[in-house]
Amino acid sequence: MSTPVTPQLVKQLRDRTDQPMGLCKQALDQNGGDLEKSIEWLRSQNSKMGVKREGNETAEGRIGVFVDNAAKVAAIVEMRCESAPSAKSDQFIVLANDMAKHVAAKAPKDVAEALTQPFAGGQGTVSDRIHDVMGVIREKMVLHKFQRLEGGIYGAYVHHDGSVGVVLECHGGMASDELLRDVSAHIAALNPPYITTAGVPADVMAKEKDLVMTEIKAEPKNASKPANILEMIAAGKLKTKLAEIVLTEQPMANTGKYPGTSVGQALTRAGLEPVKFVRLKVGAVVL
Repeated sequence: MSTPVTPQLVKQLRDRTDQPMGLCKQALDQNGGDLEKSIEWLRSQNSKMGVKREGNETAEGRIGVFVDNAAKVAAIVEMRCESAPSAKSDQFIVLANDMAKHVAAKAPKDVAEALTQPFAGGQGTVSDRIHDVMGVIREKMVLHKFQRLEGGIYGAYVHHDGSVGVVLECHGGMASDELLRDVSAHIAALNPPYITTAGVPADVMAKEKDLVMTEIKAEPKNASKPANILEMIAAGKLKTKLAEIVLTEQPMANTGKYPGTSVGQALTRAGLEPVKFVRLKVGAVVL
């Protein structure tokens, strides 16, 4: 038996889906006033809209992150859309973070599998969740890439415009949320290629040492200095060079909060050892 399609029922469907009023009335007319069937009908229409926009370029987007230190799991995703205003919309911001939370909870092996999984935060699949937002914003949206981390202590940071995000993994004591966020923000800003000095490849370290010795020998004032003094000078210069490429050797970016403190020192004081970070930037090509 059909339910009369009243303005109140149309508004109810509109409130639940954020779809245009005209489309909500059409959905209810097509489905005898049944709200749940109308929602599924709208989803099918949004899916068709996604196919129609399949060729559209998704050059804009946002990074989403999720951290659960109680479960020792974290995730970071890159969501793409067509325009910058859409990437900054509240719906898209929530979607990106929802995708990160889903990846953390359901551990899909790749994007294709993730899209077919039941969405961890509600009804339908992950693909349905994305199409729901596409129906509101009327743009193509894609889950572009993600990484999931498990077994550590995590911090995360997303730049205010969503263009860059970081998840940092540490081992050690209790999570220090503020410190881990600050170090993640540091990584987002400076993007060091190595976490610790021990992680610098031997050939890179040898090259840096050679550059230091070349600089020292090029200075006439060093010609008469004894070997032990030259070694001290070389060690200081090498430390400065390593601070350009090694996270733990770099001064904390927020010098007001951490005066005279390196990233390594700040983490060590909190009983934490950095072991890995994932930094995603919208549109960046990973080689």
